Amino acid sequence: MEPAKKLPILTRRSFIASTMAVSGVSRVLGQQRDYGQSAPPVRYPDQDIVVLSRRFAKYKVGSASIQRLHTGMMWAEGPAWSNMGRYLIWNDIPNNTKHRWLADDGHVSVFQHPSNNGNGNTFDWQGRLISCENTTHRVVRHEHDGTVTILAEQWQGKPLNEPNDVVVHPDGGIWFTDPGYGSLYEGGEVKRSIKEAVYRIDSRTGKMDMVTDAMFKPNGLCFSPDYKKLYIAETGASHYPESPQNIMVFDVVDGEKLRGGREFVSMKLKMKNGEFAGFADGIRADVDGNIWAGAGWVGPGYDGVHIFAQDGERIGQILLPEICANLCFGGPKRNRLFMTASQSLYSLYVETQGAHIA
Repeated sequence: MEPAKKLPILTRRSFIASTMAVSGVSRVLGQQRDYGQSAPPVRYPDQDIVVLSRRFAKYKVGSASIQRLHTGMMWAEGPAWSNMGRYLIWNDIPNNTKHRWLADDGHVSVFQHPSNNGNGNTFDWQGRLISCENTTHRVVRHEHDGTVTILAEQWQGKPLNEPNDVVVHPDGGIWFTDPGYGSLYEGGEVKRSIKEAVYRIDSRTGKMDMVTDAMFKPNGLCFSPDYKKLYIAETGASHYPESPQNIMVFDVVDGEKLRGGREFVSMKLKMKNGEFAGFADGIRADVDGNIWAGAGWVGPGYDGVHIFAQDGERIGQILLPEICANLCFGGPKRNRLFMTASQSLYSLYVETQGAHIA
């Protein structure tokens, strides 16, 4: 009789690690998850955090699940985390309201109404809120004393389309996209008077320069951790049939200009019932250079967040029951991912940190 083989000791850490192997597409391909008050508890690890490559496994917290923090909006956009205030800001564009979620107790309140149908938000290095406004066609800064400074509202004498998303550079420069969307909620689709483009505002002089108009509809944008690259989501296929559905990447020259625009990733995804291409909207980088992209307009198994490694491989997904428009990293350690998705605000703790302040 052979001696009995010793079984490996199963610790909590080894159990969690073993469950984080490549999992393929999760159960929600054929069903929608219930986030209501009577929903059953989530069994760890959360099946809607999908590991497509072992490169993503280390970013998945085995004892963390997707949480719905708030719902009831019409179209949620532009989350931004305030390190000074320990709160999250985001917009409900159609309802013309900017909301605030407090980290201390999860309380949600109205931060600004009317918000001029605000869209993208970020905080600068002085902790001031910078917002894109749809109905006023402006980029504005909310000062600490409560006043508002207009940073941009026209280009070459013509009003901007509708500034969409905004990020800040360490030199203080403010970069924003101006695709022009609008909706029936805001009085109809915006009439574009200028070409869709990306701009930079110099923090010292206030001078605004166009950095590229090579894309159909530049939307979400983010810098790489070292600020040497700028990633921009292309959503032009909403209006231009010839537009690709992808994320572009450009080299940042001297912190002020762009060159060498090229495709970073296509948003096409092979699924069990075919290949589909949705849209990437808001994007953010983590400290390892991975790109986390809000995605949607396909359906279950696609909508949510797509995570791409620096070489463009899609390594993971966070599946949501709604279209994810935008996201940001926040919390005291910048390891909590906040996601604005259609009518709701979601969050998830991850084993990485956001590369930038918002």
